[in-house]
Amino acid sequence: MEIEKPDWLQQMEGILEVLNEGVIVTDDCARFIYANQKMLDMAGLSREEFLGRGLDTFYSGDDLTFILRQREHGLRAGQNRVEFYVPRNGGERIPVVISARTLEDLEGREFSILTLTDITEQKRTQEQLREANEQLAERQREIERELELAERVQQSLAPQSLRWGRAIVETAYQPVRSIGGDFGMVIPDGDNALTLMVCDVSGHGISSALIANRIYSEAISQLERSVDLGEMLRRLNRFVLQYIQTTGFYFTMAVARLDRDGRRLTYAGAGHPPALLACASGKCRELMPRSAVLGLLDDAVTDDPVEELHLSPGDRFVLYTDGITETFNARDEQFGENGLRDAMIEHRRTPLHELKQIILDRVAAWRHGPIADDMSLVLIEVS
Repeated sequence: MEIEKPDWLQQMEGILEVLNEGVIVTDDCARFIYANQKMLDMAGLSREEFLGRGLDTFYSGDDLTFILRQREHGLRAGQNRVEFYVPRNGGERIPVVISARTLEDLEGREFSILTLTDITEQKRTQEQLREANEQLAERQREIERELELAERVQQSLAPQSLRWGRAIVETAYQPVRSIGGDFGMVIPDGDNALTLMVCDVSGHGISSALIANRIYSEAISQLERSVDLGEMLRRLNRFVLQYIQTTGFYFTMAVARLDRDGRRLTYAGAGHPPALLACASGKCRELMPRSAVLGLLDDAVTDDPVEELHLSPGDRFVLYTDGITETFNARDEQFGENGLRDAMIEHRRTPLHELKQIILDRVAAWRHGPIADDMSLVLIEVS
């Protein structure tokens, strides 16, 4: 079929042929009177197969209705862009963005110009991104399930409140993330003794939690053998140096053991914040650790690491990690041992469970910004 081309189109053919986009020109009867080579390549047709046809040759049903509506909308609006496809000879569909605009020549005849941009590569990239995002989302769900399990395991390492003989024990644990490097324990040895412990493993997150779990298990093993506190610190130090050989890793620990009558308490600390003994009389004593941080040096534990205390009715003893005391306010001041000591003295006659909450509330009120470190707290009172 011989197609009559308007003068303006003949003048522009050279430009249209070098474009990297498909171009179609239709006359006022919606017949194709021109298609550049890029368009013919996309459709997989020769010029003779393409020219003289209309949109209904390539589209049908809802697709035809859609493309005609978009064309008319574009012609009325002056320009319209819509994502659609070009049916390729053989059944393949080439994704494109179609732009439509109208042009009127000097004789008043209207032509529509359709520009079709092949977005195959963009679509391929989008599909690859979609698949990658689906894989990432699934991996994220797996990680969340693993973290949920890890959190439950970590919570099992938190010290538990209890009553034992003449002693009342209150505990609190709050990791900076869902899992952390602190752990504690309150473990009765039948009616013979009650062991209290808090441990602070360097770092945060999964790696610290895993190491804390191993130290916890080893500490339980030592307690089951009724090892004295000083020897337990030595064995835990050797265990970490031998089996957890991580550069720069260390941990601190404070451990106390109360005898069955609630009057004799032995205490050992290693690089840990000082324990506090708040007497019923109102005095408060700091118990400094006699040993260095563990996991770095063979001789971290001294020859005389244990201190023995005599308790009277109403006396209170507290172990904690530095997440409690190394909390800063807006003026960059620490809550410190003084803040904890003040709470212990001011509320020495307040029920122990209320004192625990008062301490946590004071730390929270002092804090400027989010929690920066794991917090563990163990309070004991003897009657």
